[in-house]
Amino acid sequence: MSSEAPASGKAMRLPRDERRRQLLRAAHEVFVSNGYHGAAMDEIAEVARVSKPVLYQHFPGKRELYLALLESHLASLTELLVDALQSTTDNKQRVHATMRAYFQFIAQDSQAHRIVFESDLNNDPDVSRRLEEFNAHFADAIAGVISGDTRLSHLEATLLGRAMAGMAQVSARYWLETDGSLDIDAASELIYRLAWRGISRFPKEM
Repeated sequence: MSSEAPASGKAMRLPRDERRRQLLRAAHEVFVSNGYHGAAMDEIAEVARVSKPVLYQHFPGKRELYLALLESHLASLTELLVDALQSTTDNKQRVHATMRAYFQFIAQDSQAHRIVFESDLNNDPDVSRRLEEFNAHFADAIAGVISGDTRLSHLEATLLGRAMAGMAQVSARYWLETDGSLDIDAASELIYRLAWRGISRFPKEM
């Protein structure tokens, strides 16, 4: 008897990568609904429509499953941000695209931002390390953009990069709470203007 039991009653064997994606989708649904501590492997297996042995074949425990899901969402966010930075050689437009990318990630129906920014496991050493690596990597990328338009040192530009990333994250999460009262383009445009007008003044003030 197969350890998988779809509604059809027939065993359905998927390639390993496809099965892994299926399990991550189910885990995402359960983690978003219940938080990490409220989630159970039994429920994740049920949502994925597989047996617990199948789930444990791919992920030895709930923590490993959560970390894999976090990595997946961070990879998606990183791709959005890298695409924004590489979309033009005009630094003003790069800042614009980057702010828009954060809002786009927050606006996704999948609520991936809750796994990344609002997890009840953020104090876990491995989770905090992965988030710090992401923040450091992206702040460094933004610093390169800022350095190109200012006479600031790399350390100063990196500090501003951290500030810009934090501003984008916090403002986009607040925007989401307004339930569409402000169009995403209008909202990201406001934050872009605030960020760029602040950065663009540095050469004049040095």
